[in-house]
Amino acid sequence: MTRRGLVVGKFYPPHRGHSHLINFARLRVDELWVIVCGKPEQIPGGELRASWLQQLHPDIHVLLIDDKLDVDDSRVWAENSIRWLGFVPDCVFTSEDYGESFAQYLGCQHVLVDKERLTVTVSGTVVREDPLSCWEFLEPPVRAFYAKRVCLVGAESTGKTTLARALAEHYRTLWVPEYGREYSERKLREEGDCAWRSEEFAHIAATQREREDQAASQANKVLICDTDAFATAIWHVRYLGVRSPAVDAIVATHRRPDLYLVPDVDTPFVQDGTRDGELIREWMHEAFIEELIKQGHDFRLLSGSFRERLQEAIRHIDQVMTCAAR
Repeated sequence: MTRRGLVVGKFYPPHRGHSHLINFARLRVDELWVIVCGKPEQIPGGELRASWLQQLHPDIHVLLIDDKLDVDDSRVWAENSIRWLGFVPDCVFTSEDYGESFAQYLGCQHVLVDKERLTVTVSGTVVREDPLSCWEFLEPPVRAFYAKRVCLVGAESTGKTTLARALAEHYRTLWVPEYGREYSERKLREEGDCAWRSEEFAHIAATQREREDQAASQANKVLICDTDAFATAIWHVRYLGVRSPAVDAIVATHRRPDLYLVPDVDTPFVQDGTRDGELIREWMHEAFIEELIKQGHDFRLLSGSFRERLQEAIRHIDQVMTCAAR
Protein backbone atom coordinates (compact mmCIF):
# COMPACT_ATOMS: atom_id res chain seq x y z
CA MET A 1 0.00 0.00 0.00
CA THR A 2 1.35 3.43 -0.98
CA ARG A 3 2.37 5.53 2.01
CA ARG A 4 1.81 9.26 1.40
CA GLY A 5 3.27 12.11 3.43
CA LEU A 6 2.61 15.83 3.71
CA VAL A 7 4.69 18.92 4.47
CA VAL A 8 3.06 22.37 4.68
CA GLY A 9 4.85 25.72 4.86
CA LYS A 10 5.53 29.14 3.40
CA PHE A 11 9.11 28.28 2.42
CA TYR A 12 9.67 32.03 2.48
CA PRO A 13 12.25 31.56 1.05
CA PRO A 14 13.33 27.91 0.77
CA HIS A 15 16.56 27.21 2.67
CA ARG A 16 18.55 24.16 3.71
CA GLY A 17 16.45 23.72 6.83
CA HIS A 18 13.46 23.18 4.56
CA SER A 19 15.50 20.80 2.41
CA HIS A 20 16.41 18.83 5.53
CA LEU A 21 12.73 18.51 6.46
CA ILE A 22 11.70 17.50 2.95
CA ASN A 23 14.55 15.01 2.53
CA PHE A 24 13.80 13.50 5.96
CA ALA A 25 10.14 13.08 5.01
CA ARG A 26 10.81 11.79 1.52
CA LEU A 27 12.90 8.89 2.83
CA ARG A 28 9.99 7.72 4.99
CA VAL A 29 7.13 7.71 2.48
CA ASP A 30 6.45 6.48 -1.03
CA GLU A 31 4.99 9.82 -2.14
CA LEU A 32 5.56 13.22 -0.56
CA TRP A 33 3.26 16.18 -1.11
CA VAL A 34 4.44 19.69 -0.23
CA ILE A 35 1.92 22.52 0.08
CA VAL A 36 3.41 25.99 -0.42
CA CYS A 37 1.42 28.84 1.13
CA GLY A 38 1.76 32.13 -0.73
CA LYS A 39 0.42 35.66 -0.45
CA PRO A 40 0.46 38.24 -3.29
CA GLU A 41 2.59 40.74 -1.36
CA GLN A 42 5.39 38.29 -0.57
CA ILE A 43 8.76 38.61 -2.33
CA PRO A 44 9.92 36.18 -3.60
CA GLY A 45 6.43 35.20 -4.71
CA GLY A 46 4.73 31.89 -4.07
CA GLU A 47 4.97 30.65 -7.66
CA LEU A 48 8.72 31.21 -7.66
CA ARG A 49 9.16 29.49 -4.29
CA ALA A 50 7.10 26.52 -5.46
CA SER A 51 9.16 26.25 -8.64
CA TRP A 52 12.39 26.33 -6.60
CA LEU A 53 11.18 23.47 -4.41
CA GLN A 54 10.21 21.41 -7.45
CA GLN A 55 13.61 22.07 -8.99
CA LEU A 56 15.45 21.15 -5.78
CA HIS A 57 13.29 18.09 -5.08
CA PRO A 58 12.09 16.71 -8.43
CA ASP A 59 10.60 13.57 -6.85
CA ILE A 60 7.98 15.38 -4.73
CA HIS A 61 4.55 16.80 -5.56
CA VAL A 62 4.28 20.57 -5.01
CA LEU A 63 0.97 22.41 -4.57
CA LEU A 64 0.74 26.20 -4.32
CA ILE A 65 -2.22 27.63 -2.43
CA ASP A 66 -3.41 31.16 -1.70
CA ASP A 67 -2.69 31.66 2.00
CA LYS A 68 -5.93 33.17 3.35
CA LEU A 69 -6.59 30.89 6.33
CA ASP A 70 -6.16 31.66 10.03
CA VAL A 71 -2.66 30.49 10.87
CA ASP A 72 -3.80 29.31 14.32
CA ASP A 73 -6.82 27.26 13.18
CA SER A 74 -5.45 23.74 12.70
CA ARG A 75 -8.88 22.28 12.05
CA VAL A 76 -9.55 24.58 9.09
CA TRP A 77 -6.06 23.95 7.75
CA ALA A 78 -6.57 20.20 8.02
CA GLU A 79 -9.94 20.31 6.26
CA ASN A 80 -8.57 22.41 3.43
CA SER A 81 -5.41 20.35 3.10
CA ILE A 82 -7.50 17.23 2.57
CA ARG A 83 -9.57 19.11 0.00
CA TRP A 84 -6.46 20.36 -1.84
CA LEU A 85 -4.85 16.92 -1.83
CA GLY A 86 -7.94 14.89 -2.51
CA PHE A 87 -6.96 12.36 0.16
CA VAL A 88 -5.93 12.01 3.81
CA PRO A 89 -2.15 11.65 4.10
CA ASP A 90 -0.69 8.85 6.19
CA CYS A 91 1.63 11.23 8.04
CA VAL A 92 2.49 14.91 8.25
CA PHE A 93 6.02 16.16 8.91
CA THR A 94 6.58 19.47 10.69
CA SER A 95 9.10 21.32 12.80
CA GLU A 96 6.44 23.40 14.53
CA ASP A 97 4.31 23.40 17.68
CA TYR A 98 1.10 23.22 15.63
CA GLY A 99 2.11 19.86 14.13
CA GLU A 100 0.45 17.60 16.68
CA SER A 101 -3.00 19.24 16.59
CA PHE A 102 -2.79 19.59 12.80
CA ALA A 103 -2.12 15.85 12.50
CA GLN A 104 -5.02 15.01 14.84
CA TYR A 105 -7.45 17.00 12.69
CA LEU A 106 -6.01 15.37 9.57
CA GLY A 107 -6.44 11.97 11.18
CA CYS A 108 -2.85 10.90 10.54
CA GLN A 109 0.52 10.41 12.22
CA HIS A 110 2.67 13.42 13.13
CA VAL A 111 6.46 13.28 12.75
CA LEU A 112 8.33 16.13 14.46
CA VAL A 113 11.63 17.01 12.74
CA ASP A 114 14.35 19.17 14.30
CA LYS A 115 12.01 21.56 16.13
CA GLU A 116 14.95 23.27 17.86
CA ARG A 117 16.68 23.95 14.50
CA LEU A 118 19.83 22.23 15.70
CA THR A 119 20.60 20.41 12.45
CA VAL A 120 20.26 23.52 10.26
CA THR A 121 20.42 26.73 12.28
CA VAL A 122 18.47 29.10 10.09
CA SER A 123 14.94 30.41 9.56
CA GLY A 124 13.08 32.11 6.72
CA THR A 125 12.78 35.30 8.79
CA VAL A 126 16.55 35.52 9.25
CA VAL A 127 17.13 34.88 5.54
CA ARG A 128 14.73 37.63 4.52
CA GLU A 129 16.36 40.10 6.91
CA ASP A 130 19.90 39.44 5.67
CA PRO A 131 20.15 36.86 2.89
CA LEU A 132 23.85 37.49 2.22
CA SER A 133 24.80 36.53 5.79
CA CYS A 134 22.84 33.27 5.35
CA TRP A 135 24.55 32.31 2.10
CA GLU A 136 25.71 28.88 3.30
CA PHE A 137 22.08 27.92 4.01
CA LEU A 138 20.72 28.87 0.56
CA GLU A 139 20.37 26.54 -2.39
CA PRO A 140 21.59 27.63 -5.89
CA PRO A 141 18.27 28.93 -7.33
CA VAL A 142 17.62 30.95 -4.16
CA ARG A 143 21.17 32.32 -4.28
CA ALA A 144 20.53 33.45 -7.84
CA PHE A 145 17.56 35.48 -6.60
CA TYR A 146 19.42 37.17 -3.75
CA ALA A 147 22.87 37.61 -5.32
CA LYS A 148 23.67 41.24 -6.04
CA ARG A 149 24.37 41.93 -9.69
CA VAL A 150 26.86 44.55 -10.83
CA CYS A 151 27.18 45.31 -14.54
CA LEU A 152 29.90 47.18 -16.44
CA VAL A 153 28.73 49.02 -19.55
CA GLY A 154 30.04 51.75 -21.81
CA ALA A 155 32.01 52.57 -24.92
CA GLU A 156 34.72 50.40 -26.45
CA SER A 157 38.20 50.11 -24.97
CA THR A 158 37.47 51.52 -21.52
CA GLY A 159 38.73 48.51 -19.55
CA LYS A 160 35.38 46.92 -18.74
CA THR A 161 36.54 43.33 -19.19
CA THR A 162 39.75 43.85 -17.22
CA LEU A 163 37.77 45.47 -14.41
CA ALA A 164 35.17 42.69 -14.41
CA ARG A 165 37.86 40.05 -14.08
CA ALA A 166 39.64 41.96 -11.29
CA LEU A 167 36.40 42.58 -9.38
CA ALA A 168 35.45 38.91 -9.57
CA GLU A 169 38.86 38.00 -8.18
CA HIS A 170 38.50 40.55 -5.37
CA TYR A 171 35.08 39.24 -4.31
CA ARG A 172 36.00 35.59 -4.99
CA THR A 173 33.01 35.24 -7.21
CA LEU A 174 32.10 34.69 -10.86
CA TRP A 175 31.98 37.13 -13.73
CA VAL A 176 30.02 36.81 -16.96
CA PRO A 177 32.03 37.60 -20.11
CA GLU A 178 30.54 39.56 -22.99
CA TYR A 179 28.86 37.11 -25.34
CA GLY A 180 28.56 39.79 -28.02
CA ARG A 181 32.34 39.90 -28.32
CA GLU A 182 32.52 36.12 -28.67
CA TYR A 183 29.77 36.25 -31.29
CA SER A 184 31.30 39.12 -33.27
CA GLU A 185 34.74 37.46 -33.36
CA ARG A 186 33.18 34.28 -34.73
CA LYS A 187 31.11 36.30 -37.20
CA LEU A 188 34.23 38.11 -38.43
CA ARG A 189 36.06 34.82 -38.94
CA GLU A 190 33.18 33.13 -40.73
CA GLU A 191 31.70 36.03 -42.74
CA GLY A 192 34.66 38.36 -43.11
CA ASP A 193 32.70 41.47 -42.11
CA CYS A 194 30.30 42.76 -39.50
CA ALA A 195 27.16 43.54 -41.47
CA TRP A 196 24.72 43.21 -38.58
CA ARG A 197 21.14 41.98 -38.68
CA SER A 198 18.59 42.90 -36.04
CA GLU A 199 17.86 39.29 -35.08
CA GLU A 200 21.51 38.81 -34.17
CA PHE A 201 21.22 41.39 -31.41
CA ALA A 202 18.15 39.62 -29.99
CA HIS A 203 20.11 36.37 -29.97
CA ILE A 204 23.05 38.07 -28.24
CA ALA A 205 20.80 39.69 -25.62
CA ALA A 206 18.95 36.44 -24.89
CA THR A 207 22.18 34.45 -24.60
CA GLN A 208 23.77 37.08 -22.35
CA ARG A 209 20.72 36.98 -20.10
CA GLU A 210 20.76 33.17 -19.99
CA ARG A 211 24.44 33.02 -19.08
CA GLU A 212 24.00 35.68 -16.42
CA ASP A 213 21.12 33.82 -14.77
CA GLN A 214 23.08 30.56 -14.84
CA ALA A 215 26.13 32.19 -13.24
CA ALA A 216 24.06 33.91 -10.55
CA SER A 217 23.19 30.57 -8.95
CA GLN A 218 26.90 29.85 -8.45
CA ALA A 219 28.03 33.35 -7.49
CA ASN A 220 29.44 34.27 -4.10
CA LYS A 221 26.91 36.92 -3.00
CA VAL A 222 27.68 39.23 -5.92
CA LEU A 223 27.86 38.57 -9.66
CA ILE A 224 29.98 40.75 -11.93
CA CYS A 225 28.65 41.15 -15.47
CA ASP A 226 30.67 42.44 -18.42
CA THR A 227 27.65 44.01 -20.24
CA ASP A 228 23.99 42.92 -20.36
CA ALA A 229 20.88 43.06 -22.55
CA PHE A 230 20.40 46.76 -21.73
CA ALA A 231 23.78 47.46 -23.35
CA THR A 232 22.91 45.27 -26.34
CA ALA A 233 19.90 47.50 -27.00
CA ILE A 234 22.20 50.52 -27.23
CA TRP A 235 24.60 48.71 -29.55
CA HIS A 236 21.61 47.92 -31.78
CA VAL A 237 21.00 51.66 -32.10
CA ARG A 238 24.70 52.25 -32.76
CA TYR A 239 24.85 49.80 -35.70
CA LEU A 240 21.30 49.86 -37.12
CA GLY A 241 20.16 53.35 -36.14
CA VAL A 242 16.90 52.30 -34.44
CA ARG A 243 15.81 50.48 -31.33
CA SER A 244 14.90 46.79 -31.45
CA PRO A 245 11.50 45.83 -29.98
CA ALA A 246 12.78 42.26 -29.58
CA VAL A 247 15.84 43.33 -27.60
CA ASP A 248 13.81 45.81 -25.56
CA ALA A 249 11.41 42.99 -24.65
CA ILE A 250 14.33 40.93 -23.35
CA VAL A 251 15.53 43.91 -21.32
CA ALA A 252 12.04 44.43 -19.87
CA THR A 253 11.75 40.85 -18.63
CA HIS A 254 15.28 40.58 -17.27
CA ARG A 255 16.31 41.35 -13.73
CA ARG A 256 17.67 44.87 -13.34
CA PRO A 257 21.24 45.01 -11.99
CA ASP A 258 21.68 46.44 -8.51
CA LEU A 259 24.40 48.72 -9.85
CA TYR A 260 25.83 49.79 -13.20
CA LEU A 261 29.47 50.85 -13.45
CA VAL A 262 30.43 53.05 -16.40
CA PRO A 263 34.17 53.50 -17.07
CA ASP A 264 35.02 56.89 -18.56
CA VAL A 265 36.63 57.29 -21.98
CA ASP A 266 39.71 59.08 -20.55
CA THR A 267 41.96 56.16 -21.52
CA PRO A 268 43.90 55.41 -24.73
CA PHE A 269 41.95 53.49 -27.36
CA VAL A 270 43.41 50.02 -27.88
CA GLN A 271 42.68 48.31 -31.18
CA ASP A 272 42.20 44.56 -30.68
CA GLY A 273 41.26 43.72 -34.24
CA THR A 274 37.48 43.89 -33.82
CA ARG A 275 36.82 47.41 -32.51
CA ASP A 276 35.57 50.11 -34.87
CA GLY A 277 34.33 52.81 -32.52
CA GLU A 278 37.39 54.93 -31.77
CA LEU A 279 35.89 58.06 -33.35
CA ILE A 280 32.56 57.74 -31.57
CA ARG A 281 33.69 56.74 -28.08
CA GLU A 282 32.47 60.02 -26.61
CA TRP A 283 29.10 59.65 -28.34
CA MET A 284 28.70 56.07 -27.11
CA HIS A 285 29.67 57.06 -23.59
CA GLU A 286 27.06 59.82 -23.54
CA ALA A 287 24.47 57.49 -25.09
CA PHE A 288 24.91 55.04 -22.22
CA ILE A 289 24.69 57.79 -19.59
CA GLU A 290 21.58 59.26 -21.20
CA GLU A 291 19.81 55.89 -21.38
CA LEU A 292 20.77 54.91 -17.83
CA ILE A 293 19.28 58.16 -16.54
CA LYS A 294 16.20 57.81 -18.76
CA GLN A 295 15.45 54.31 -17.46
CA GLY A 296 16.18 55.21 -13.83
CA HIS A 297 19.09 52.82 -13.34
CA ASP A 298 21.47 53.25 -10.43
CA PHE A 299 24.96 53.83 -11.87
CA ARG A 300 28.39 55.20 -10.99
CA LEU A 301 31.08 56.64 -13.22
CA LEU A 302 34.65 55.35 -12.98
CA SER A 303 37.63 57.45 -14.04
CA GLY A 304 41.38 57.74 -13.53
CA SER A 305 43.97 55.00 -13.64
CA PHE A 306 43.02 51.33 -13.61
CA ARG A 307 43.91 51.10 -9.92
CA GLU A 308 41.76 54.15 -9.15
CA ARG A 309 38.86 52.73 -11.13
CA LEU A 310 39.14 49.39 -9.38
CA GLN A 311 39.20 51.00 -5.94
CA GLU A 312 36.20 53.17 -6.80
CA ALA A 313 34.30 50.18 -8.13
CA ILE A 314 35.01 48.19 -4.95
CA ARG A 315 33.84 51.09 -2.81
CA HIS A 316 30.56 51.37 -4.71
CA ILE A 317 29.95 47.60 -4.64
CA ASP A 318 30.70 47.45 -0.92
CA GLN A 319 28.03 50.09 -0.38
CA VAL A 320 25.51 47.95 -2.28
CA MET A 321 26.45 44.90 -0.21
CA THR A 322 26.20 46.85 3.05
CA CYS A 323 22.77 48.26 2.17
CA ALA A 324 21.57 44.74 1.42
CA ALA A 325 22.24 43.76 5.04
CA ARG A 326 20.15 46.58 6.51
